This record gives sequence, C-alpha cells and structure tokens, in this order.
Amino acid sequence: MEVVAVDIGGTHARFAIAEVEGGRVVRLGEVSTQKTAEHASLQTAWQAFEAEVGRALPRAAALAIASPITGDVIRLTNNPWVIRPSLIPERLGADIYTVINDFGAVGHAVAQVSDEHFLHLCGPDEPLPATGITTVCGPGTGLGVAQVFKTGGYYHVLETEGGHMDYSPLDGIEDAFLRRLRRTFTRVSAERICSGPGIVAIYETLAEMEGRAVPSRDDKAIWTEALEGTDSIALAALDRFCLALGAVAGDFALVQGAKGVVIAGGLGFRIKDKLIRSGFDQRFVAKGRFQSMMAKLPVKLITHPQPGLFGAAAAFAQQHTA
Repeated sequence: MEVVAVDIGGTHARFAIAEVEGGRVVRLGEVSTQKTAEHASLQTAWQAFEAEVGRALPRAAALAIASPITGDVIRLTNNPWVIRPSLIPERLGADIYTVINDFGAVGHAVAQVSDEHFLHLCGPDEPLPATGITTVCGPGTGLGVAQVFKTGGYYHVLETEGGHMDYSPLDGIEDAFLRRLRRTFTRVSAERICSGPGIVAIYETLAEMEGRAVPSRDDKAIWTEALEGTDSIALAALDRFCLALGAVAGDFALVQGAKGVVIAGGLGFRIKDKLIRSGFDQRFVAKGRFQSMMAKLPVKLITHPQPGLFGAAAAFAQQHTA
C-alpha cells in the first residue's frame, strides 16, 4: 500500500511516497522539500508535491507535525499554517490518514529502522533492547522526548513533553546558566539549555564569566562558530551543551525505566562527533546510587536521514496495515 508521508516543521515540509505492508515501512521514496513560507497552506504544498511526482497521489496520508496534536485545530509555532485533521479527506483527497506529533514519529522510526541506522555513543555496544522501554530524546528547535515500549513482538510509542521538566544544574557554571535564564523566565526548563536556541544562554554566560563583552548573535551563528572551531567561547559552549544533554538524557532514562536510549533530532546528528568525544557519557551515568545501572544502558544516535518521514509512514503502517 502506498501512502504520502509528510514531515511538517516550522521552516520546511518534507514529502515522500512510502510503501507500507504488514504494519511496517517497506520503502521510502525520493524526498521533496518544500519551504513553508512559499506556500499558503498544507494543501498548496501537497499540490506542489503532486505536480513534482507527475501523477495522482495515493489516497492515504501520514502527517508528522511539529506541534502537540490536540483537538481539530493544529497551529505550528514557527509556521502560519493551520491544519485541521477533519478536513484532510476534503482538502488532500486522502480517505485514510494518520496525524502524529513529529517526535512521536521519530519514536516509530526508532522502533522500525534497522540496526545500521544507529551510531553507538556510550554504554555497552549492543543492539537496543527487544523488550521494555527505549527512551528517545533529541535537541532541535526544542527538546523532544518520547518512549518506545516493546512487548511480545509489538511496540507502542508514547509521546511526552519531558523537555519541559525543570532544568537541574550540576555545578557552579551551570548554576550561572540558571541565574542568567531566571532574569527572563520564572521557571527554567531543560529545553532552555538542551535545544538549538539554548546555546545562546550558555554562550552569553560563559562570555560574561570571562569578563568579555557579550556580542549579540543568534544560535545559528554560535553553532557554526562552535562546529568550525573559530570562536573559543562558542567551542566551550558546545562542550557544556554536550554535558548538559548527557545529564538530561540520563534523567529521562531514569524516570522512564529505560533499557536503552536513542538521541535523535537534526542537531543531535549534527554534533554526533562532538558527543562521542565529550563528557556526555560521564554525565549520562552520573546518577549517584544508580551509576552502575546507568552504565549498563546502550546509548545510540539515530542516523537515518529522514526519521520524521519514515516514522510518519511507520505510524500509519501500525495503525492501518497491521
């Protein structure tokens, strides 16, 4: 069965035709990326994709959306589109459809992609558990968190808003991050640090501690300088980001009772080489009396090029073709 898989974010909407069978994704076709700013709605972007394909699209849709899926009006934070699931048959011509949060879709990808799409980060170098819970978290525009529960050859994906738990500093430098953020936010969540925009607060705090003038620059510039190694404060901020992400990922695993952990998200993939060489692993296991237990968890990074699209199709397959 063919299905149109769509991964909708703030800046881009990605489309592909997937083939699903027996509750799983058999094939994911060529990906088309549309800029959301160039289309008035999902419907016009869908029509542009149909024009690219050059034939009528399948009458089945799998949508992964960067927004909580609540009610029949879905609004994206950085995207003016308004998506109403009840209008999908009328507007997109899809008789059957699945709508899922984008990080829930990543959870489905984690459950279905093969072992070759995972990079080992720390812990025992072994496959993810065949039963029990795998924690999935990843930095991007925000901090996504989900869990995959496998049992008896079947799996369930549970979406969460874990990225909004309280941020917990572990040393004096991280105390300074918290103090700086509290100038703006009464409550500081983990997402304020462990996300793409979070690098700004880290950078500005470190610069202030060094007695340097704090230049006004956005997160994209800081990430570029950090990854290119052209700014020492940006590089230090990246090191600190990896430490914080390790601690937060360990917290999620501890809370969820995980037997394995997967780091996801576009930013996670972008910094994969840094994560391996950073103190991520040390912070991940540093859970006091549970350190030895944490050290037994395999921690991977998903390297599939389109986990959102693949996961949307996988969610559809589980719901409609199992």
